[in-house]
This record gives sequence, structure tokens and C-alpha cells, in this order.
Amino acid sequence: MSLFSELALSRRHWIDTVLIPWCKAAPRKELLLAEREWIDIAGRPSPEATLWLWAWSRFPVLYDPQLPSINETRAVTVYCLNGNRASGYPDARRSHSGQLHLVDENGKTHGPFSIDEIVRVELVGNDAAPPNGDNGAE
Repeated sequence: MSLFSELALSRRHWIDTVLIPWCKAAPRKELLLAEREWIDIAGRPSPEATLWLWAWSRFPVLYDPQLPSINETRAVTVYCLNGNRASGYPDARRSHSGQLHLVDENGKTHGPFSIDEIVRVELVGNDAAPPNGDNGAE
């Protein structure tokens, strides 16, 4: 590999085939470790705009590739391993380091919910049943 374009292409391939899938599957403990070394792993991009956004993309209803953080525009219901659930709008400002916060229609905050304790995330209301049958988790 002698050309810079080849180097850049191989790095992009590594990000797409190794790093992003790892972020989608890694437990919060491992994501926190990666966050400490993120500049060495991924370069200049902030962990909030890459590591954590990619991690939250394991729940497609929270992820929009056009947005720099989790999608706050649609109400969701979060289902947890322990059987608890909560509904509201994701709060990107409060949600960081793998901890999701929701704000309901009355302004009450729910959470934090660790990315590890969330089983699935579904849209609330008319958008609750995506046309492809996706339940919100990959």
C-alpha cells in the first residue's frame, strides 16, 4: 500500500466493517473504555458524534444518519431487561456515555437507562409499527 488514497480507503473499510459493528454490539463497559482512547482509535471525531451514536444505532428508531446525535424528534418506548419500560422523547443533551434519558409529554424525565439494560426501543403512536416489522433492535 503505497498510495494515500489506498490508506484512506482501507481505514474507511475498517471503520465500516469493524469499528461501527463493534460499537453496535459492545457492552457499555467496553464502550466506556474505548471512549478514553477514542482519539487513538478513531482519530479526531468526538466520541459523542461517532462511538456513542454508532452504539445507539443498535436501536434504529434512535438513529438517523443525518443527525449528529440520537433522534429526539419522535416519542419512543424503551423496554428494559428487568421488565420496566418508559415512554418519551429521547433527550440528546442529557443522554451521554451510554445512558439514555427520556422526557415525557408532561416534561418529566425518565432514566437514565443503560444501553446494556435496554432490550428494545419502539416508536410510540402512529409510527409504532415500522413497515418492515423492525422492533427497534438489530
